[in-house]
Amino acid sequence: MTTTDEAARDAGEPKHGMAAGAENLSKRYGTGDTAVEALKSVSISFRAGEFTAIMGPSGSGKSTLMHCLAGLDVASDGRVFIGDTDLTALSDKAMTMLRRDRIGFVFQAFNLVPTLTAKENITLPVDIAGRAVDTEWFDAVTERLGITDRLSHLPSELSGGQQQRVACARALIGKPAIIFGDEPTGNLDSRSSGEVLSILRAATDEFGQTVVIVTHDPRAASYADRVVFLADGQIVQELARPSADDVFEVMKNLDVVHHADAPSTSAPAETSRAL
Repeated sequence: MTTTDEAARDAGEPKHGMAAGAENLSKRYGTGDTAVEALKSVSISFRAGEFTAIMGPSGSGKSTLMHCLAGLDVASDGRVFIGDTDLTALSDKAMTMLRRDRIGFVFQAFNLVPTLTAKENITLPVDIAGRAVDTEWFDAVTERLGITDRLSHLPSELSGGQQQRVACARALIGKPAIIFGDEPTGNLDSRSSGEVLSILRAATDEFGQTVVIVTHDPRAASYADRVVFLADGQIVQELARPSADDVFEVMKNLDVVHHADAPSTSAPAETSRAL
């Protein structure tokens, strides 16, 4: 019999081409008359080796969806999968193992440990897991991200773009089943944003990595293979390989409808945490 801990370790081996997904996922905050339904029976799947962007007006549920998919928040109803593993069936210990071993994170805040060098920050998830660093993979990732000459530097000695590159390398180093990015370019200037997005795009194209980001930026979304739009806690539209202008037009229409008719479904403020 497979234990939940064993299931967590095996979660990164997607079958049937699905790296992650949700079935009838709902998320509510509060109870009674004050309850807020942030997600309403959302069903979605993310194919392995694909780059997906999630967008929507403020309060649409996009960050809540990503947090539930990544095991950072708990579904009220429905099921969430990483590979073939149902996250809703995992123990707390197994969930921690899954996040550590099978999911990579890139946040708007870089979440680097200030007293560790860039190299030590990159290898931290592998070190915590007690695994040996794959030096060939480490060299390939850091060379592709252009940070080989910054590995001995502390975060305070790096630019914002360089810090986010280190964060991307940290997300890739464990060869996760999927990387989640919560506004990964939100704190960067346009040049650094483009560099980080190119890195995430290359992670899919060159390394076969599955990437899912939440963003408000049409330009960022245009790097994705697929853009999923949420409004009022539901998926309302998808685009394949869109231009920034295509994304902008959809968002403009959603914003008009949202501000005219829709009640807020904003979830309580959350602090992103690196695991």
